Amino acid sequence: MLKERDLKGVYVPVVTPFLANGELDPLSYENYLNRLLAQDIQGIVVNGTTGESPTVRWEEVEELVRLSRIAAENANKRVPIVIGTGTNDTATTVKRTEMAGLLGADAVLVSTPYYNRPSQEGIIEHYRTVARTGVPVIAYEVPARTGVRLTVDTVRRILELDGVIGLKDSSGGIELVSELTRLGAKPVLCGEDIYYHAMLSQGATGGIVASANVRTSEFVEVSHLAGQGDIRSAKKAFDRLVPLIRALFQESNPSPLKWLLAWQDEISSDTVRLPMTPITPELRAQLELIFSSK
Repeated sequence: MLKERDLKGVYVPVVTPFLANGELDPLSYENYLNRLLAQDIQGIVVNGTTGESPTVRWEEVEELVRLSRIAAENANKRVPIVIGTGTNDTATTVKRTEMAGLLGADAVLVSTPYYNRPSQEGIIEHYRTVARTGVPVIAYEVPARTGVRLTVDTVRRILELDGVIGLKDSSGGIELVSELTRLGAKPVLCGEDIYYHAMLSQGATGGIVASANVRTSEFVEVSHLAGQGDIRSAKKAFDRLVPLIRALFQESNPSPLKWLLAWQDEISSDTVRLPMTPITPELRAQLELIFSSK
């Protein structure tokens, strides 16, 4: 299981490849994951937003975890697997977290409860209850998706809970990570790709970075340079990735990413499940231009 000291470097939230009929595509997942595992990544996240968690069935999560373990064994590589288990119902989140533990998850990623807009105290109790399962918890602050923003004090109190090992920060800026590192909190992972370098500069220890599904080695380079204290070189390396990051988030994630992976023949199809839809022709042309001019 993951510990605080393990939350560093690049964690890649994996896509869930589908066949054209919408069913899981194990062969594509194996091909795609083999390429990722050849890179110096620190872990993968299964069943996150990039993996289309709202429309993926739990039995499919089980299959993705099984395939991930086989791929890691074949690569002779120890790769931590984080499983997304967050919902807006504490009892369901606890059940999913327990099931993830039975699957051998190294940690779980638990978002702030969404839609029902609980109080700050309610959110703290939500995390306290989930952490009692014994599976290491990475809290996930993403107000753009949940409809509620955590205060710095709330995040600090969540990070003080036994069993919570760190935070994925998708708060929309660097203020939260800056304040948390000033206060000496547990590790913070960047969860908003465009702020990756800025958050590393403010004390983040790494990131759960969707864009790192492509040009993975370049994201790893940014992490390594920042870790060595060479912030200027890390900025130069990151700046080369900015056009890609901006393009990948022009339309809803993971549709642009899946199109790009299919275009590169890493997965067989860019199929997404409704209500997600494929990307526009205009964005396809933009992504092709970014990679043809690289």
